[in-house]
Amino acid sequence: MPAVIFPGPEGRLEGRFQPAPRPRAPVAMILHPHSQSGGTMNDQIVQRLYKTFVNRGFAVLRFNFRGVGRSQGSFDNGIGELNDAAAALDWVQTIHPEAQVTWVAGVSYGALIGMQLLMRRPEIRGFISVAPPANMYDFSFLAPCPASGIFVQGAADTVVQPAAVEKLVEKLRTQKHITIHHDVIPRANHFFENEQAELMQSIDNYLDFRLDPACPIR
Repeated sequence: MPAVIFPGPEGRLEGRFQPAPRPRAPVAMILHPHSQSGGTMNDQIVQRLYKTFVNRGFAVLRFNFRGVGRSQGSFDNGIGELNDAAAALDWVQTIHPEAQVTWVAGVSYGALIGMQLLMRRPEIRGFISVAPPANMYDFSFLAPCPASGIFVQGAADTVVQPAAVEKLVEKLRTQKHITIHHDVIPRANHFFENEQAELMQSIDNYLDFRLDPACPIR
């Protein structure tokens, strides 16, 4: 996983990038949890998501938001972090301009930024949101949500209440032309400390479904 430095809105951004193994390979970008709570691109779930997409033949980037690790700038309450994510996707696309499919995956706060990026970038065709902070932030910007994806939540999460995610899922499921999956992992807390295997199994099952050529979701 080569270390990379690429330009962001407030200076350089630090990442790890796995180039595509073949022409026209899809792209995936992984977004980390809240930096003010210690979130970095080296978060365990972020790393496992990264490896999952690498193993499926994607070009994959995970990176540190501004002010984290070697990334320049300082925390910007989501506005700057969204701009960082857009710049990161721009950078990947300069390397793989032939990619036709893009996915975004985010963990907690990274899931919020990922869903906001989804609204700005029509090339994103699928998303994975792990423990999205639906009780802390207003997700009404998903109007309408432009792509299908999955929300995965821990049943014992005391940071993001499962009921808040369920309410968001129910709202999105009223929209036409997208399909929203929702898995709740028993006993899992916000960090999936003892249930990471179950979390990744859920995500792998979903990717098996979505990446099958026969999948009805496009």
